[in-house]
Amino acid sequence: MIDHAPLFQDRAEAGRRLADALVALGSDSLGPAPLIYALPRGGVPVAFEIAKRLDAPLDLALVRKIGAPGHPELALAAVVDGDQPHLLINEGVRRATGADDAYIERAQTRELAEIERRRRVYFGGRPRPDPRGRTAIIVDDGLATGATALAAVRSLRPKGAAKVILAVPVAPPGAAAALRDKVDVFVCLATPAAFRSVGEAYGDFHQLEDREMLDFLADAQDFGARPDPD
Repeated sequence: MIDHAPLFQDRAEAGRRLADALVALGSDSLGPAPLIYALPRGGVPVAFEIAKRLDAPLDLALVRKIGAPGHPELALAAVVDGDQPHLLINEGVRRATGADDAYIERAQTRELAEIERRRRVYFGGRPRPDPRGRTAIIVDDGLATGATALAAVRSLRPKGAAKVILAVPVAPPGAAAALRDKVDVFVCLATPAAFRSVGEAYGDFHQLEDREMLDFLADAQDFGARPDPD
């Protein structure tokens, strides 16, 4: 039971407030022609509002959490798509839960299959923007452990992003401190000391479906419709 008023009415409000915070950074921090990378599914409505405000292309960081054995909500690892998929393991959780290599391999195979399904459903054969030489702004609806966000950050560096910004509405103080040093700019609207879950920050925190993802991506198709910088 939530014993306090939510910080945000819904993900759209959180996105608009994050957009205000990003605009306040100024063009020197944002760089020319930034790209917005949403962590699906929950980060997409947040990122949509930012992409609209900045008139920037909206893409997805296709990252999947791997839950610990017997505790699926606890992030053991995260895997992100790419020509060579990147696996990030939380060694502390691995030691505490006894997850072996076979468990992680099976989970990675399963989550990569889901990433591939999402790529087909969300993008089909459409080309995606190239982050080389541009600022990549990674957006989620909040951080819990930060494992998926960190995997997204580490996947964009080798792709040539000139700068990586992580923008989230809410995070526990520990995760915020850990992620702050992993990116060029970290923007977080709230770090409540009594953090219990991302969902408690929202009045409406419904589970998004593929249809909603497709609608957001379709509505964002014309954002940033200008040539890539040389």
